[in-house]
Amino acid sequence: MPTVDVSPDELRRLTGHDEKDDEELKDDMFALGLEYEGETEEGDMQLEFAPDRLDRLSIEGVARSLRYQYGDDGGIYTPKPNDADWIIEVDESVPEERPYVTGAIARGVNLSEEALDSLIQLQEKLHATMGRKRAKGAIGIHDLTMLKGSSATEEGGNSIRYVGVEPEGDRFVPLDSDAEMTPEEVLRAHPTGEKYADLVSEYERYPAIYDDIGLFSFPPVINGRRTEVETDSRDLFIELTGTDQWTIDKMCTIICYALDARGATIEEVEVEYDDHTLVRPDLEVTTKAVTHDRIETLLGIEFTPDEVLDLLARSGLSGEASEEDDSVVYDVEIPPYRVDVLHPVDIVDDIGRAYGFNDLSPRYPDVGTVGGRHERSQLEDATREVLVGLGFEDLLNFHMISEEENFERMRVEPETDVVGGGSPATIKNPYSEDYTMLRTWALPSLLMVLENNTHRAYPQDISEIGLAAGVDASENTGVAEHRTVAGVLARHDASYEDAKARLQAIARNFDTDLETPPTEHPTFISGRAADVVIDGETVGVIGEIHPEVLVGHDLELPVAGFEFRLDALE
Repeated sequence: MPTVDVSPDELRRLTGHDEKDDEELKDDMFALGLEYEGETEEGDMQLEFAPDRLDRLSIEGVARSLRYQYGDDGGIYTPKPNDADWIIEVDESVPEERPYVTGAIARGVNLSEEALDSLIQLQEKLHATMGRKRAKGAIGIHDLTMLKGSSATEEGGNSIRYVGVEPEGDRFVPLDSDAEMTPEEVLRAHPTGEKYADLVSEYERYPAIYDDIGLFSFPPVINGRRTEVETDSRDLFIELTGTDQWTIDKMCTIICYALDARGATIEEVEVEYDDHTLVRPDLEVTTKAVTHDRIETLLGIEFTPDEVLDLLARSGLSGEASEEDDSVVYDVEIPPYRVDVLHPVDIVDDIGRAYGFNDLSPRYPDVGTVGGRHERSQLEDATREVLVGLGFEDLLNFHMISEEENFERMRVEPETDVVGGGSPATIKNPYSEDYTMLRTWALPSLLMVLENNTHRAYPQDISEIGLAAGVDASENTGVAEHRTVAGVLARHDASYEDAKARLQAIARNFDTDLETPPTEHPTFISGRAADVVIDGETVGVIGEIHPEVLVGHDLELPVAGFEFRLDALE
């Protein structure tokens, strides 16, 4: 978990509570979900925090949350930015791997040593978390007085340019250096450049930001020394580049709130793309609805609407109550720095924290219950027992997979009606290219196991009962999940008849009617595949695996297999 270094004296000053001793501060921060982990050599508190509250990556964010908790502040606060005087022009030469940029200006910042240290810490913590070690988003903060903007319009204004440059392009003096370097030389000879070289080294052109003087920022690697921020800097230019506009916009907003807490006046920046213009920072307030009944059900406490509104205000939110169908509904406004509020449950969590989870009284449920296995679990166990009895070895595979394994290597096209087709639930920001989506069926997982076990003796009869999923707009989560049963027979004489015999045995054990009318499926050999129809409903497919699929998985023996929905056996 990330940790943040916080000076207790500075925290008392920012909250306005000099009477709080260190132990009281620790207790108050623990109520917010910030755990004390020890002290630095300088006497700062090291706090571990949940990575969802990125607005608390700085002492300013922690102080803001405490002031809400103390009741000193309430509701939403949004800075009122001045109109834009600076423009970031996005050139068509910008590398397609890093196409997005955003920014803001902070004027009149009071940068003490403590404030500068906090800003640097916030920058690096955002890099490590939301910015994915600068790969997804990187921040550059510059002394605005050292920039010279080109004339942007006839009415005036200042313009800088986000462009792509040749590796051996213009020279500049990077931070912590006295020598001019090209971007390529920075990656080879500068310690920071060496550290982050892998982020851009494969690009044909490198990202760069220019003013009228020349190159002053080489994102996501390093800033130029000319615009270095020091304690006497009063006006700051903030620029962020990355692979996702939403991410860098939110990172920028969090920085703007931290600087606003230091007395800065925020000023807008226009970002001019080829086909549209953005005005940043993005300080838009969003709204989510939550019902009174849901709040009381989840927290187990009875509230009046006024109490809920007060707790929302003490969470840094604003709410308005209305009646719908004999139920009170709250329209809750969420400040722009909150990147963690994705669902009404997140609002209920804020209400619970404002009330105080330590003040909740445990109580017994008002209904008598007896523990036992869920019906679905009982069905899984019974099906698994039958499969093992038929000679299958039971497996437990990952539910995540790649598009290549799920579709391409199985000869299946997404968005089709065949078993394994459909609309996949993909991961927006996958950690690994091997796990980019939830699998739509289990047979690819079994084929991958066979591929990894070609050195083992045959026959190999394996099966799995696991999760499969697909996008479904009618579901509350947007994704429909189901349990699936899959099995394969890998042996020199594996055939459709072998697979069907085992499928018939499963159907008999659960007293269901099985039919297998012929069908066509790209994973199976034409004329050697059939639909699995149980009690009149088509629930799966069975057949002999196509030679192209076998060759693609380095399998030299025939393989027959089947897959069907578990709930068909109920």
